[in-house]
Amino acid sequence: MSANRTERLLTLVIVLLSTGRGFTKQELFEEIELYGEAPSTAAREKLFDRDKAFLREQGIPVESYSEETLYDQDNSVRRYRIRADAYRLPGVRFTPEESAVLALAASMWEQASLGSAAARALRKLQARGVVADASAASPLQPRIRTNDPNFDTVWKATTTRTPISFGYRPAARVRSSGGAGKPARRRSTQRHLQPWGMGSRFGHWYVVGWDLDRRAERFFRLSRITTPVALETGSGYEVPPDFSIEESLASLDRVFAPVTATVEVRKGSAAELRLRADAPPVPAGRAGWELLTLTVSDLDALAADTAGLGAHAVAVDPPEFRQTASDLLQLALAAQLRPLPSFALSRRTPAPASSSTAAQSHLARLLDLVPYVLGNQGADLEQTARRFGVSPAQLASDLNLLFVSGPRHYPNGLMDVNFENGQIYIDNAEDLSEPVRLGMDEAAALIVGLETLSTLPGVGDTPALAGALEKLSEAAGESGRAGTAVAARLAEPEVTAGVLDELQRAITGRRQLQLRYLVPSRDEVTDRTVDPRRLFSVNDRWYLEAWCHRSEAVRNFRVDRIHRVADSGPASWQGPDPDSFPSGLFRPGPGDELVTLLLEPSASWVESAYDAGRRADLPRGRTAVELRAGNTRWIPGFVARQGGSVVVAAPESLRRDTGEWLRSALANYTGHDSAPPTDAETRTD
Repeated sequence: MSANRTERLLTLVIVLLSTGRGFTKQELFEEIELYGEAPSTAAREKLFDRDKAFLREQGIPVESYSEETLYDQDNSVRRYRIRADAYRLPGVRFTPEESAVLALAASMWEQASLGSAAARALRKLQARGVVADASAASPLQPRIRTNDPNFDTVWKATTTRTPISFGYRPAARVRSSGGAGKPARRRSTQRHLQPWGMGSRFGHWYVVGWDLDRRAERFFRLSRITTPVALETGSGYEVPPDFSIEESLASLDRVFAPVTATVEVRKGSAAELRLRADAPPVPAGRAGWELLTLTVSDLDALAADTAGLGAHAVAVDPPEFRQTASDLLQLALAAQLRPLPSFALSRRTPAPASSSTAAQSHLARLLDLVPYVLGNQGADLEQTARRFGVSPAQLASDLNLLFVSGPRHYPNGLMDVNFENGQIYIDNAEDLSEPVRLGMDEAAALIVGLETLSTLPGVGDTPALAGALEKLSEAAGESGRAGTAVAARLAEPEVTAGVLDELQRAITGRRQLQLRYLVPSRDEVTDRTVDPRRLFSVNDRWYLEAWCHRSEAVRNFRVDRIHRVADSGPASWQGPDPDSFPSGLFRPGPGDELVTLLLEPSASWVESAYDAGRRADLPRGRTAVELRAGNTRWIPGFVARQGGSVVVAAPESLRRDTGEWLRSALANYTGHDSAPPTDAETRTD
C-alpha cells in the first residue's frame, strides 16, 4: 500500500473517531487534504467509497446515518462516524494463567494461514494483561498447520458465506458383501457448495456445507480437491441455526465406520503394520509371505501406508483398498517416468503478500502501534520492531507516517511522535489509545486455538482455559461467531492421551525414559534411552523432542511410533536447551544429502514441512524444491504415498532407484488393476 493511501486511511479513522456526530462526505473532503488529489468529483467519491469499504472489511465499524429522516436516501446529508465503544477492545483483564493459555493458543498458528491474525490478536490483548511469550514454559507446544493450498479460499468463503465450486475426487467406498466386479477408478467431478464450517479431523481439513448438486449436507476433504477453489457470485445464504461444526466433525466417526482390511507382507518386514494388526500374522498362500488383518476407519490412509512399503506389502481386501494402493503406485510411477522440465533453483524466500494483504497488514500495524507505545512510553525502537515483525527502518518509516497523519484544519490535530534517541514516545493520540476490537480472523484464531487446547491432557481441564475462553468471547463480540464455524482436533484422545500425559510428566519432572520406537525408514523397532525436553505437534502428529543417548544428538520421535515407555531415573541432559519451535521436523547435519523434488499443487505443503532450502516455480502451479535428508531410504516410499504428486528429480541415481522401486512394488499387483494409467488420468488440471 502506498504511503499516501495509508496516510489517508489512517487520517480517516482518526477523524471518524473524533466526534460522535460524525461528518458528511463534503466535510471529510475538507478535513482530509489527500482527497483533494483526486482528478474529479466523481473520482473523489469513488475513492471515499473504496476507503470506507476497505475499513469495514478490516473490522473497523464505519457507520452511516442521516439526521434528516425525510431525506434518508440523500447521500449528501448522510453522516459517517466510528463509535469509540464499537471500535475499542472491551476492557476485560486476563490473569497470568489465562495469559499463558492465550499465548499458547496463538502460538499454535505460527506456521499456518491464521498465524499473522493470531499474532496481531495477541498484540492487542497485551493491553489487557496478556504476555506474548507466556507459552514458552509449557512442555506441550501444539501447532496447527494449514498446508492445503485451498485453505485460504475456503476459509474466506466460510467466514463470508460465499458459495464455492471445485473439482473433487471422492474417498474409497467399501462395497457390500454382495458386490461384484472390480471398483472403477474414482474420477474427479465438479462440485458446488455453500460452506457452513471447516474442521480438522484425522489429520485432514474438511469443509462441510450444503451441496448444491446433491441438495444435501456433505463433507469434502480439502486434500481431495483437484482444482483451485473458485468463489461464486452471490452470498448471504443462511447457515442452519442448529449447525455445529463440532457435531459435524464427530459425525465423521459414523461416515468412516471401521473397516476390516487384509494386507499380505513379507516375513520380517512391515513392522509398522504388524504393530497395528488385530492379531498375529497367519501364513499366506505363497512362501515367505504372511497375512495381516487390520481394522481401520480410513482405507485411503492404509492404502498409502501399504504403497509406501513397496514390494514388501500388498493390499488384498477389500477391493477398494487394493485398487487405491495399486492406483497410488501406478500414478507415482507414471509421474516418475515423465521427462523433467527445465528449471533453475534459487534460495527460498517468503512469498510476497498480495496488495490487499499488504494494505491490511500496514494499516493494522499502525493502529496497533499507537496503543502499544502509549502503554510503553520510551519503548526501545529495535525491540519494538522485532515485536511487530518489521525492520527498524520500516518501523521508523511507520512512525514518521503516524506523525503526518491526521486532520490539518483544527488545533492539535496531529500526533506528537519522537524517536530520535532510539526510544519511542507518542502524545496527543487519545482517539487511538485503545486497541481495535478483534477482527473475525483474529477472534477465530484464538477461539479455535483455545477450544483445540481443551481436548489435550494437562491443559484442557484447567480453570485458566475456561476463564480465558469466556473473557475472549466477551471481548470478540460479533467477530467471535467465526470461531464457531471452525474447529481443529490435533489427535484422537483415546489413541494418544495416555502417552502424552506420561511424556509430559517426564518432561516436567526431568526424568529419563526408555523407549521402544519404530523406525519406518529401516522397517525396524529399536530401543532408545532419551532425555525428553518438549512435545510439539504438526497437524495431528505429535512429536517428542529429546536428547537421544544412542545418537548423542537431539532427535524428534513421533509419538504414535512409541510403543513402550519406561521411566529409568533422573535425566542427564547434556545437549543445548530448546529455543524456539523448530521451523522443520528435520535438523540439518554435516552428512545430509540434497534431494530435489517436483511437487504438484496438492503437494505444495512439502516445501514448508520439510524446510526446503531452494525452490523454483514451474508451469501449472507446480514447484521444484531442494531439501536436505539425513538419508534417502525413505524417499521412494514417500513418493509412492503421494500417488504422482511428488517426483524425484535429483540426484539422478535416486531418481533411477525410485523408478525401479516403484516397478518392483507394482509387480505384486497383476491383472487389470495394474495397467498403467493413461495420460489423461495422471494429468493435473
